[in-house]
Amino acid sequence: MRSYIILIMCLLFLIQYFLRFAWLDYIVAGLAISAFLFSVIRVRGFLRVISLFMMTLGIFLEFNKGAGIQGVSQGILLILPLVCLVTLSPLISIPLKLEGYFEAVNSLLRNLLHHPKRMFAGITTSLFILSPILSLGSVRLVNEFLADLKIPSAMSAKSYLIGFSTAIMWSPYFASVSLVLYYLEMPVGKYILYGLGLSFLSLLVGNLLFAVWERQHPLNQNALPEIDLESNQRNKLIKLALFVLILISTSLTIEYVTKWSMIVIVSLISLIIPLIWGLFNNGWARLCPHWQTYKEVSIPMMNNEIMLFTSAGLLGHAIQGTSFANDVSYLLTNIAGTSLLLFSIAVMAIILIFTYVGLHQIAVITALAMQLNPEEIGISTLALAMLLILSWATSTVLSPFSGLNLMVSRFVGKSGFEVGFHANGLHLSVVSVIGIFIIMIIR
Repeated sequence: MRSYIILIMCLLFLIQYFLRFAWLDYIVAGLAISAFLFSVIRVRGFLRVISLFMMTLGIFLEFNKGAGIQGVSQGILLILPLVCLVTLSPLISIPLKLEGYFEAVNSLLRNLLHHPKRMFAGITTSLFILSPILSLGSVRLVNEFLADLKIPSAMSAKSYLIGFSTAIMWSPYFASVSLVLYYLEMPVGKYILYGLGLSFLSLLVGNLLFAVWERQHPLNQNALPEIDLESNQRNKLIKLALFVLILISTSLTIEYVTKWSMIVIVSLISLIIPLIWGLFNNGWARLCPHWQTYKEVSIPMMNNEIMLFTSAGLLGHAIQGTSFANDVSYLLTNIAGTSLLLFSIAVMAIILIFTYVGLHQIAVITALAMQLNPEEIGISTLALAMLLILSWATSTVLSPFSGLNLMVSRFVGKSGFEVGFHANGLHLSVVSVIGIFIIMIIR
């Protein structure tokens, strides 16, 4: 029942995006609240507490501002595109799984087992390619491939976080890029080359630092047999990379021609691709079991995302215009007038502090994106977008409450601090310095 509510909510949102019926806003918002409540019932622990706290505080602030139910509805509707994106995007992976592309990735990683530096490059590059399609599922998938290979925990912690975090910086299929650019009203096409450039630099820095680390901590993998990569598997890897390239290019082209929101474009593509695959491959019978799995397993597994995104989005919207938000905006604007470097450091520090104590990136960065005016600060929208997205990627790795950090910590058996700061602190520091340097150039 809950899965149907979420899917109907997503479909009605897409319909409402084009038809703009005022009465439909309240129906969609009501379905979103229902999905949130269903998720809260099923989740336990700190995530449930922080989500209820953010939702309660967001509602309180909306009523305190005098916005009332309409303000709550607007806050939920602002974050709903992201909820739809997270819900629908896993559908893209179904045809890829049926065509055997993921098994080709598995064979590649096993083939590189006896070459630690190549293995590290293979893991980070695989995550760079797979993460826009599978989100956190890419980390889970790669970890399943490597589960019986006894990869050192330090290598896993570094490769998983570096590979995944690069996608956070560039992919329009990620909340970081789509949401920040959505609120800053900036087309993805004007940002993506800069995001890709920063991602490639992050990937390069991560692999170089691992090469230095591996020289001091040599890895012995000679106990396991070496596996050759067959030609058909190489072809599938090439096709997988081309698929991602075509997917991104198609999204950018549609955005350029139609001026639609990238989040909506991605959601529509996620729905259409499995249908096209089934039509041209006569694969409806093969699709049905995966559709059932998606409906009965994948959507219920999104409790954390739906709960956190809805509550954090409402809180981010509710904070806008409060005296606290105005004071922070005034402070940052004054700092920017003194030094762009200090402004960049201050923004990153604010985001890191709030996310490290448990607030989701969406709440903090949404509030900043809606509150900060690039013209008043004296920088371009592109520079501000890159700063917020860089901060999002950094805080996702470092915060012990982020979904990525929690997942990798569980996989490698280490604490969130060890996985974040200890394993990846140097990499993040170098990438942050490079990112801020680029921001100061394009200001």
